[in-house]
Amino acid sequence: MTARRRPRIAGTALAGAAALSTLALTACSTSDSGAPDGDGLRVVASFYPMEFLAERIGGEHVDVTGLTAPGVEPHDLELSPRQTAELTDADLVVYLAGFQPAVDDAIEQSGAAHVVEVSSFTELVEHGDHEDHEDHEDHEDHEDADGHEGHDHGHDHGGLDPHVWLDPVKYAEIAQGVGDALAEADPGHAAAYERNTERLVEELHALDEEFAEGLADTATDTFITTHAAFGYLAERYGLHEEAIAGLDPESEPSGARMRELHRIAEEDGVTTVFFETLASDETARTLADDLGLRTGVLDPVEGISGESPGDDYFAVMRANLQALREALG
Repeated sequence: MTARRRPRIAGTALAGAAALSTLALTACSTSDSGAPDGDGLRVVASFYPMEFLAERIGGEHVDVTGLTAPGVEPHDLELSPRQTAELTDADLVVYLAGFQPAVDDAIEQSGAAHVVEVSSFTELVEHGDHEDHEDHEDHEDHEDADGHEGHDHGHDHGGLDPHVWLDPVKYAEIAQGVGDALAEADPGHAAAYERNTERLVEELHALDEEFAEGLADTATDTFITTHAAFGYLAERYGLHEEAIAGLDPESEPSGARMRELHRIAEEDGVTTVFFETLASDETARTLADDLGLRTGVLDPVEGISGESPGDDYFAVMRANLQALREALG
């Protein structure tokens, strides 16, 4: 196992902050363990990947509340006054800055005492908006009637890609940081958090091996998705993601980008256009119909609902692996 970095825990979370100062957590109750009087350490998690980590690592010693309900697109989340109050009362808040603006704002306004911003545990990079795959470097810049340039994939914004949990290796790094934060918040159960973290990291590394082996020999390495959520996964396993929309699933592709995708699909032998369970599939189905391609689900695991191809992170990720194997030949 790689060496652990100490968690960065902020006294006041600043919206969009990518790096936070490290502060020592103080006990949130008078008990020796540092856990509150009640069912367990009160943890508020911003959306499913953060909630999953807190539950798996915290186990019976934590009481986890997720801000994003099942079936809700996390980018569209709006918080109620009750949820803002939960942030204020939490013993630990776990979130990813810049992914949900409403959460960033609410954390800042709530004055939550103990906040863990998980991008401090791994490196974020740019994907989607400014990344040109080496196989397509010869594509010329062009504009459609609205003045949108094709080379930027029709995206409306740039910046760091937040979808790190779709790379099991990076997700394991975040798990280690969350485990350290829980141990610091509740030192009486630190040994349990450490054991749970080690087990989860081992599972994530095993999942990484499954993906590496399952995607080692493919007929094509290019896949098309609804929005640019799978950049880390593609980079990890030597694939090329071509997204219809940008990092924001609500952004609209330009006509130039759609023409570019037609060309890429034909040149790279793409067989499938993937859509998601929590976002509209209209554009993906239209593109697939135009090209005579299949459609399939590639789930960004931003939330679990009755439409998800599995009931937890590992089940959905393995469904994604199978979908990619079928699409890439």
